[in-house]
Amino acid sequence: MAQNKGFGFGLGKMKELAQAIQKAQQVQEDAKRLQEELERMEIEGQAGSGLVKVVLSGNQEPLRVEIKAEALGEGAEVLSDLVFAAMTDAYRNSTETMRSRMEELTAGLQLPGMPGM
Repeated sequence: MAQNKGFGFGLGKMKELAQAIQKAQQVQEDAKRLQEELERMEIEGQAGSGLVKVVLSGNQEPLRVEIKAEALGEGAEVLSDLVFAAMTDAYRNSTETMRSRMEELTAGLQLPGMPGM
């Protein structure tokens, strides 16, 4: 006599599906919290031993630029280079912060195509 298997889902598979859905909801909540945290962060980049500082939010929104008086005497070209270097440093720091926070968020998840799979 053939055993009725329904749609091919046993109780074990249903439990796995429920756990996966629960985990996805938790990740979504954690991602929202992370987004809010990044909005509040201030990430700094600097150049010229601190003559120029650029501050971005964790979401890479520009917040402010600080230029010390000593930098003004360097001339427009040098000052432009310092501002650019500070912006680049802030962007790099922000990107690294976002990457590491996302790695923390997704640690332990088994996502297709991700390292460790």
